Amino acid sequence: MGQNIEAIDDASPDAKQFTQSLLRDLTALEEMLDKGMIESGITRIGAEQEFCLVNDHWNPAPMAMEILEKLDHKNIVNEFARFNMEINLDPQLMEGGCFKVMENQLRELLQMVSDTAVDLGARPVLAGILPTIRVRDLQDEHMTPLARYQTLNQNLKRLRGGKPFTIYLDGTDQLICEHQSSLLEACNTSFQVHLQVSPEQFADQYNFAQLVSAPLLACATNSPLFFGKRLWKETRIALFQQSIDTRHNAYPVRDQSPRVTFGSGWVENSALDIFRDDISRFRLIIYTGVEENAMEKLITGGIPKLKALNLFNGTVYRWNRACYGFTGGVPHLRIENRVLPSGPTVVDEMANAAFWLGMVHAMPDDYRKLGAKLSFDLAQANFIRAAKMGLDARFTWLGDKAVNAQELIRDELLPVARAGLEKANIDSDDIDRFLGIIGERVDRRRTGALWIFESFNRLKEVGTRYEAAVALTASMHHQQQTGKPVHEWALAKINDHNIWRNNFLRVEQIMSTELYTVHEEDLVDLVTHIMRWKYVRHVPVEDENGRLVGLVNARTLLHYLGSEYKNIRLTAVKEIMIREPLTISPETLTLDALRLMMSREISCLPVEVEGKLVGIITENDFTRICHELLTELTDREIKMSAEPESLLPEDDAAPR
Repeated sequence: MGQNIEAIDDASPDAKQFTQSLLRDLTALEEMLDKGMIESGITRIGAEQEFCLVNDHWNPAPMAMEILEKLDHKNIVNEFARFNMEINLDPQLMEGGCFKVMENQLRELLQMVSDTAVDLGARPVLAGILPTIRVRDLQDEHMTPLARYQTLNQNLKRLRGGKPFTIYLDGTDQLICEHQSSLLEACNTSFQVHLQVSPEQFADQYNFAQLVSAPLLACATNSPLFFGKRLWKETRIALFQQSIDTRHNAYPVRDQSPRVTFGSGWVENSALDIFRDDISRFRLIIYTGVEENAMEKLITGGIPKLKALNLFNGTVYRWNRACYGFTGGVPHLRIENRVLPSGPTVVDEMANAAFWLGMVHAMPDDYRKLGAKLSFDLAQANFIRAAKMGLDARFTWLGDKAVNAQELIRDELLPVARAGLEKANIDSDDIDRFLGIIGERVDRRRTGALWIFESFNRLKEVGTRYEAAVALTASMHHQQQTGKPVHEWALAKINDHNIWRNNFLRVEQIMSTELYTVHEEDLVDLVTHIMRWKYVRHVPVEDENGRLVGLVNARTLLHYLGSEYKNIRLTAVKEIMIREPLTISPETLTLDALRLMMSREISCLPVEVEGKLVGIITENDFTRICHELLTELTDREIKMSAEPESLLPEDDAAPR
């Protein structure tokens, strides 16, 4: 992006100069394409690995800058948030053992990060969306402290007219939330794959890459959870779009494109179609001074770097992005696939990459000139269905044929991918290995998303949502270390984190978040029924804005029901509620909460964030903690007593 990024000011001379540079870059690219100056006949591939950092409690660890300072490695860089990082793999010619080379390099670099991070109390995890991420992890202090990110955040908010970013998602659960920072985008991590293509093949190969994005995503979903809610199979797709959406005040009938987009139509001629469309649709978010005059450089026999075009292109987030770049001083075009999530494992990611690269490299003749064979809107609808439903999706394919994801992948697209990899002379063992993983994953219906869904549902039966998220993240990390692909993983268990304090250290880990509340004007009789129906003894009272204004507990009800208080059941809640009850924050230490309840002789504590009720902790929660800890200690004692005496140290084995 460059270091001297400016805030948006359309009237600024620098902004006008940047726009002129951007238009000159596009003119220069057009001339280079006309003169055949873009590299052709060479196929290179590459990848970028984004990942999360977690601490010993499996929560986000904002340690990226400290790790990078220690590593000082050109292939390992920062990301938007301080709890994310990125690894850039060296580009490879698509031939022979290129996938093995990329896989080995990725493992080595991840191990370097892991070895460095462990000294700082952190570790890397591959997750499309980290299950344990919380709203409080998305504060501005966790943004990477570089000017370009700060400015990008400010400018995105300015384009929204200062309005908060709104997330609305429906799945098994429903999520509605607002946030003031675009740091919501940092919840997403991906595995981005690059394919260099020849200019004369670009339109057909790009369109085919768009078409197969749906089945590719269907078998690679890995991001079904966000803030403890079960949403889309690949929630990352919708979350990314909504987290940096600059649309805020359009009239309903006006069509406006989000900056995160599948596109607006099939490419008809060349990569110029994409760049022209984006420049026409989207305003500048960031700009910087550009010294190079692309046309002058071209006239004098040089090759322009098109810095303005590349900077602008980096702020339009197509799921398949057209890119201009250099290798060995020679300009090229490539397609950057941004569809794939991070994880579940390195080998799963490499299998996803091989599947996509093989398909696009093969591109059967039947799939050329897609504009005449399938509506672009149907291809886009396929993509959204894949994000929502994964392998359960049904697609509209060529000839308006309806086909389910499993059949399409297994019967048609895996053979296409194999043909493409064989065409590139990829080692046969690698073809069998990586496409075999895709085949097994599809046949067993075991994507990362399905593993997370099933694990989370089971975990939630024996613990809170937070406990389930912690166990999921811990299990994810442990099983990633085995190197086994996700279709061979066992479901996560509640004790996979192996450290009891991960369950009980802070209030947010044990509080109840499924709350039954009433308003001040509601009848006390309603409260008594809620308590009886839902087996609860505490009912918070909140206003229309979700702010806690009181509390009714069973003790209060018994007091009034046993008194001469008239018409108690027809009385409004405000007449008997405890006003301004004592509250705590989610970060409160559980032990401190217990001490507070004992010292004040109260049986519950509502939990608030910025004045809004988010949970409640009661005596029953401490009873459950006691049971779990005593069970763990008892099991440990039984296990120790069952150890053979010969395994004990000699002094301990002697009778006393």
